[in-house]
Amino acid sequence: MAIVVKLDAALKRRGITSKELCELVGITEANMSILRSGKAKAVRFSTLNAICYHLGCTPGDILQFDGEPESE
Repeated sequence: MAIVVKLDAALKRRGITSKELCELVGITEANMSILRSGKAKAVRFSTLNAICYHLGCTPGDILQFDGEPESE
């Protein structure tokens, strides 16, 4: 996996549940689950912006490149 999603850690640091973040950001719990699991193929910048805004973080706090090419 080329991109590692560290959203769970950011949620814990902020003390907010995934469900609460879904409501704030305006996405479904199903879509949040896909993002949190690292199975998302894409994320809209507007969604990433809203997540970072409500968690008080930067994209680098929730997304990390692991140095490996993406595997199919």
